[in-house]
Amino acid sequence: MSDKDNKGSMTVAEAGRKGGETVRNERGREFYETIGRKGGATVKAERGRSFYEEIGRKGGETVKAERGAKFYEEIGKKGGDRVKATRGPNFYEEIGRKGGQKVKKLIEEGKRAARAAMAAQEGGAAPQPEGSTTTPAAPSGETAGPGQNE
Repeated sequence: MSDKDNKGSMTVAEAGRKGGETVRNERGREFYETIGRKGGATVKAERGRSFYEEIGRKGGETVKAERGAKFYEEIGKKGGDRVKATRGPNFYEEIGRKGGQKVKKLIEEGKRAARAAMAAQEGGAAPQPEGSTTTPAAPSGETAGPGQNE
């Protein structure tokens, strides 16, 4: 091969990088975000959420094996410091409060659902929506006949 044949040649990686930069310059970063979301949605539809959980776990294990568990501690601290610097220390108080409120709401919903299920099981009736009036159930061991609980 002569020098003339090699002139201007590049590796596949260099060609890909150059092409990617050209597309980014022409279409913008948002283009990659959009096609990335579309591709991710397609993979999720085809393989399910568990696929991402599995590759995430494998990737985490690989990083842990290469860099050690201390690496995660360091990047977590850096991330927390960055968030604190950009959003302020009150941000953590706010999200903690919101999280606590969400947990409280979920617990209350779970208790309501459990009470409704128990009532349905005991009385054989369908659970009543919150705020509706119900007739009292017969005391345990007794069965209520028509018109007895009115």
